[in-house]
Amino acid sequence: LAGRRILLAEDIEINAEIMMDVLSMEEIEADHAENGRVAVEMFSASTPGSYSAILMDIRMPEMDGLEAAAAIRALDRPDAKKIPIIALTANAFDEDVQRSLQAGMNAHLSKPVEPDHLYRTLEDLIEKAEAK
Repeated sequence: LAGRRILLAEDIEINAEIMMDVLSMEEIEADHAENGRVAVEMFSASTPGSYSAILMDIRMPEMDGLEAAAAIRALDRPDAKKIPIIALTANAFDEDVQRSLQAGMNAHLSKPVEPDHLYRTLEDLIEKAEAK
């Protein structure tokens, strides 16, 4: 995962700082979007392929993670359909997981996120996306 670039959508600053520290332990670069709308804008403005994955909080102001994931998937660019989008949320009920998957996300991780589980999920999903 070293050298990979991740887009992190998280509205709570301290949570974003913690997650960026967790990512930096594996030498992963992270760009922070403070809500879903900004995440969609940042992804849209990026060069295709520049992000290896997106970590998306579900509950955010302006545009929540479900709306943002669906908006990214609807973009007319090749990486929008295959980039791994991982939900990060305190909501871990089956219906929450199903809503994440229906919005186009690839995985659903509960907060607080266990770093090793996050790294394994990222490795697995990035490897699958790159094999497509």
